[in-house]
Amino acid sequence: MKVAIQGVKGSYHHQVADLLYGEVELLECSTFDQLSRAVAQGDVDKGVMAIGNSIAGSILPNYTLISENGLNITAECYLDIDHQLMALKGQSLDDIVEVQSHPMALLQCKPFFRDYPEIKLVETDDTAAAAYRIQRDGKKGIAAIASSIAATIYDLDIIASDIQEIKNNATRFVVVEKEQEDQQEPNKATINFVSSHEAGSLARILTIFGAQRINLTKIQSIPIVDKPFLFSFVADLEFEALDQFTKARQQIQPYIKELTVLGIYKSATL
Repeated sequence: MKVAIQGVKGSYHHQVADLLYGEVELLECSTFDQLSRAVAQGDVDKGVMAIGNSIAGSILPNYTLISENGLNITAECYLDIDHQLMALKGQSLDDIVEVQSHPMALLQCKPFFRDYPEIKLVETDDTAAAAYRIQRDGKKGIAAIASSIAATIYDLDIIASDIQEIKNNATRFVVVEKEQEDQQEPNKATINFVSSHEAGSLARILTIFGAQRINLTKIQSIPIVDKPFLFSFVADLEFEALDQFTKARQQIQPYIKELTVLGIYKSATL
């Protein structure tokens, strides 16, 4: 099996791939766009993609990538995120003048650095890649925010542990594939729809979901790229039986203009 991840070995995406599939061949992608295209073109069997964080919220562009590339969500996984500050061996926090990491990690750890205004925070493409470059180039005075696994892989010292602002910090990842995978007893679906412009259409859609005993765990608007100030909605729906979703999908047809099922799969737990 070959799995595409965003980032390099030691990244949180790598941890999820390892958790779900064990030792597999990895395709390390620098962007989510590259990851999506690799799956769509059949270069890999699956892709692991972050889709939201309990602190920072949804990664809306990734829903667009899934839809535009015709991908299917076939599984999900929640990973507790513990950010570690790491640097070359023998250094301490007093030696650090710059910290590099992914923008999301920097955002989640920003309060930690209020007591260190002299430290410059620099955005990079990936948490683990920042750690890798420090090790590769022997960069003293530079630290990275990444996982403890990245510190081990790249032989760096952790100079401050669990520096994220909120300790209960989890990221939701989805597995995307070119084809929808048949699953036994799926209980969750992710859809993207555009409601009709008649007053009350969205309310009617939500009422239908409720009548079918479908739990709407998330609904969020996404800008339609080629139609300024118009929006579609992405929704996560949980149900006990697939028949509930099938009936609701039929019943909402009069109130929608477009609907894409992004995936039908089994829900994961935090």
